[in-house]
Amino acid sequence: MEGLVWETAEELDMKLAERVRNIRKRRSISQQKLATMSNVSYGSIKRFETKGQISLINLTKISMALGIADELRNAFTQVPYRNIEEVINERK
Repeated sequence: MEGLVWETAEELDMKLAERVRNIRKRRSISQQKLATMSNVSYGSIKRFETKGQISLINLTKISMALGIADELRNAFTQVPYRNIEEVINERK
């Protein structure tokens, strides 16, 4: 049985946006300054922080500007196998 999902994709996106916003604020970086640092438009950063909407390339640029690219780089690297079939399929 697959794991139950208790949140929507939009809710998950907003949690990610909130985490990034908190890191930005913790480092005393304004949205405008982050836009300059990351070469991502101010509007894109504002939309991400308020609606959770952003392209993957812009999320990567923001992560690099905030010095947290390793967090993104390591996403999905520790995903456990759900069954032996997945182990076999990965080795094909």
